[in-house]
Amino acid sequence: MSLYKHILVAIDLSDEADEVLEKAKSLAEKNHARLTMVHVVEPLSVAYGSDIPLDLTTLQDEITEQARERIARLADSIQLKKGEQHVVYGRPEREVHRIAEESDVDLIVVGSHGRHGLALILGSTSTSILHGANCDVLAVRVGRNDG
Repeated sequence: MSLYKHILVAIDLSDEADEVLEKAKSLAEKNHARLTMVHVVEPLSVAYGSDIPLDLTTLQDEITEQARERIARLADSIQLKKGEQHVVYGRPEREVHRIAEESDVDLIVVGSHGRHGLALILGSTSTSILHGANCDVLAVRVGRNDG
């Protein structure tokens, strides 16, 4: 019997994204589970001390398009169909939870950089995903030095 039926892997665009994706793919294969991938493009915000309005639309669109291209390459590397890859706009924890609930996901896989100090106190994306999820969450430890 399979432990999971639908796995959602939340990918950032860091160098460690491949590691997280491989772990999710392996879990999906072992459980004969469907695999869906999501990347959330966060809204740009600029603290600017003047009355000059800044239009960040073009920059935001460019960032989103680059994210779509990178996600498509990652998906191709594991033969993931177009319908199973999502690039969405918003707050990562909210969007990951929304997609997980709408898609009846029973496991979310997310990378964790193992932050310490202030970053640990303030929280991280993986911590936010963990605390609001209605299903299991696996935080894959990435970027560690084993030597």
